[in-house]
Amino acid sequence: MRVLAVDQGTSSTRALMRGPDGALQLLKQMAHRQILPRPGHVEHDPEELLAHVAACAKAAEADLVGLANQGESCLAWDARDGRPVSPVIVWQDDRTAGITRALEAEAVGPEVMARAGLPLDPYFSASKLGWILRHLPVAADLARQGHMRLGTTDAYFRDRLTGRFETDIATASRTSLLNLATGEWDPALCEIFGVPIAALPAITPTAGELGVLPGGARLAASIVDQQAALYGHGCRVPGDAKVTFGTGAFVQCLTVDLIRPDQPGPLPTVAWHMPGRAVVHALDGAVYTAAAAVNWARDLGLFDDFAAISRFDCPPAIDRGLVFLPALAGLACPHWDRRARGAWVGLSLEAGPQDLMQALIEGVALRVAEAVQAIGVLQPVTGLSVDGGMARNDYLLGFLAGLIPHPLHRAAEVETTALGLVQMALAAEGLDDRARSSPEPVERPMTDSGGAARRLERFARVRAGIAALGHEIGDTPE
Repeated sequence: MRVLAVDQGTSSTRALMRGPDGALQLLKQMAHRQILPRPGHVEHDPEELLAHVAACAKAAEADLVGLANQGESCLAWDARDGRPVSPVIVWQDDRTAGITRALEAEAVGPEVMARAGLPLDPYFSASKLGWILRHLPVAADLARQGHMRLGTTDAYFRDRLTGRFETDIATASRTSLLNLATGEWDPALCEIFGVPIAALPAITPTAGELGVLPGGARLAASIVDQQAALYGHGCRVPGDAKVTFGTGAFVQCLTVDLIRPDQPGPLPTVAWHMPGRAVVHALDGAVYTAAAAVNWARDLGLFDDFAAISRFDCPPAIDRGLVFLPALAGLACPHWDRRARGAWVGLSLEAGPQDLMQALIEGVALRVAEAVQAIGVLQPVTGLSVDGGMARNDYLLGFLAGLIPHPLHRAAEVETTALGLVQMALAAEGLDDRARSSPEPVERPMTDSGGAARRLERFARVRAGIAALGHEIGDTPE
């Protein structure tokens, strides 16, 4: 079987082909524009993304194609000709923060949690889709005429490329419009967010017969990139967990069944749904800023060589009283606080760029450890596998290993999203293609007894103080 993985991500679209030996080969990578029309707004051009997906799907002759999407990024388009009538509003976009705060004030948060399992946060698609209808007259007109289509980017790609207006259940679980108990769009949630249920796509499993792409290849898997990576890490039983270090850091852990927390924290999500089998669930813990914080610091001139921030010949910065909170876009799991902001605390005249970067790397690890710790309260974690660009940073992984009690491994295949797509596509055909190479264990550094607890406690105190200051600033009238 010739299997092609198309990974449509936040910064680029990539095509990777499974070779005869099972190894993945990068065939094409196409970056797209990051459109920032005003502070807090992050957009992509739908037609540009579609063209890149189509080009990557044709990068090689294939029997099967797997497609990964950005998750919560969404848009509106005309059902008659597929013409987009909005930009893609990216998952990072927080233009609907006022809307979600207003809904919180109306005390609908508990109902949204009970039905969707998600907090009121601009991260998720529902408030973005409602914003489109309220702020773009052409979208509202199409909705009144019955010609509106609303959905995450995968639904747009699948509609335009296969002629089938569909999304998969894992992606749907990231919208705040899916009822996790029924696996269907929830009329009450759609009413809360102002989204017409008739404009939403049909919901399918994550793999199977999902349509035929231009050129004749079959779309055999379509899923959120993070869930594809979870599958690609080889996670198959409850307690298996992974963290992907990308723009943000995304922790996911398979659960015994659907876990429904009463309060926002780790979030229940659909991991995947293979044809003919039961839906598999997971807990999700997002950290909004990981590599984005590193790139921000590089743009500030704090470093210019990634090798220089992979090793530090001094004690941990947090042990020396220097702490960084990477809340540059607010705090996600388990705090869900968009008004929190990032900061270094404990600066002195002796602090230099290397010290600031050491604290920044530690701050990302500490936020990930917070998410893992919160997940472990609800579902015991048996081990953690890591991937993504920052997984190459030895200091980050060593410091993280010293914060968590679970075994930590670096994935043997760095392209875990693409690997997961390939494995899902083959599994839908009744074939098994598990990775044959073993992950690399990360050595836990020798620390004094209680060192991890002390670091997490110090970090928590700093986080609480900075978050409180962020609230004061955010509440100040303009």
